[in-house]
Amino acid sequence: MSDSTYILDNKLLASNDSRFINNLVDSSLTYAFSLVLQYFFFPFLIGFFDSFDLTGFGVWYYNLNEWYWLGISWTLTLGYYVLTEGFLGRSLGKFITGTIVINKSGNKPGFRIILIRTLIRFIPLDILSFLGNSGRGWHDSFSNTYVVKKKALDESIKLHYEFDLIGMPEIE
Repeated sequence: MSDSTYILDNKLLASNDSRFINNLVDSSLTYAFSLVLQYFFFPFLIGFFDSFDLTGFGVWYYNLNEWYWLGISWTLTLGYYVLTEGFLGRSLGKFITGTIVINKSGNKPGFRIILIRTLIRFIPLDILSFLGNSGRGWHDSFSNTYVVKKKALDESIKLHYEFDLIGMPEIE
């Protein structure tokens, strides 16, 4: 194999429709998970601890205001994206739409880059950053990542390295 490096072709970028579906699925999932925590899991824990006369958790829970819930929601969102995109390169929404997060070389970004990407999502106007022609949000641009169609990426990378093999002697 040659020493050439694969460079991403912008034609592989996911459509704004795919990006919208990704966001809708992932936001719905993290919201549903926070509701399960708030209305089922935490009340279950309160009942469990109360049965041992440990009421501190219940007092804490019933005194939470919306800022605490916002913090819990952000923590869940941060964990969701860092774990799914960090380990798999894609969230559930990206699995559904057949897209994946990569860097310019077509590789899965590291955890630090995914963490940066996820933290930038919390900028309130990040969702509006898709209105430009680039098809990339701030969380893509600032972290130097791209969301592309996975099948098209796999074909493009395969074609790139097969093309590099032309003229190379065969090894027996």
